[in-house]
Amino acid sequence: MNYKELFNKMTFLLSSPTRFWEKEATEGQGNRMMSEYVYPLIGLCGLAEFIGTFIGRDISSEFFQWALTRCCAVAVALFGGFFLAAYLLDKITWRWFDKYVSKEKMQVFVGYSMTVLFVLDIVNGLISIEILHWILQLYTIVVVFEGARKFLGIPEHRLTSYTLVATVLILLSPGVIEFIFNRLSVILN
Repeated sequence: MNYKELFNKMTFLLSSPTRFWEKEATEGQGNRMMSEYVYPLIGLCGLAEFIGTFIGRDISSEFFQWALTRCCAVAVALFGGFFLAAYLLDKITWRWFDKYVSKEKMQVFVGYSMTVLFVLDIVNGLISIEILHWILQLYTIVVVFEGARKFLGIPEHRLTSYTLVATVLILLSPGVIEFIFNRLSVILN
């Protein structure tokens, strides 16, 4: 895994979503995107959460267990949220918007659209920026809008509604899974 290339791709997507999606539409990398982009970012989010748990605290067995639980919660939430959002968007795109998009293409769309979430989770894992975290997630709307327009080819008259539905699913899917994971870990503890 080339983390420099990963960082450059993230920077390009966040700084110029229109050009990124145009380039991805013409020379995309397909299924490799998951193993070379989404999975390493999920790992970095979990690692940041693990390390961030120990910042300003003494290392003890209780904090170690809590750090592992938080790390797993973030990783499971992002991993499950990615697949849940891709699945739901695939179904919604077909039924509500009368547009067929292949499963692989939908996963690429969701994976890149989650970039804002990945970056914010990495930063929030190391330093707490909860309010700023929620505000900055709104930039996902821009990334999703450009992706739906340039990459998926959603018609202009349905673009706004598709963007809103896709953004809500992409942002809420990991949150729902993390909520369930946290509740189950409390019950099972």
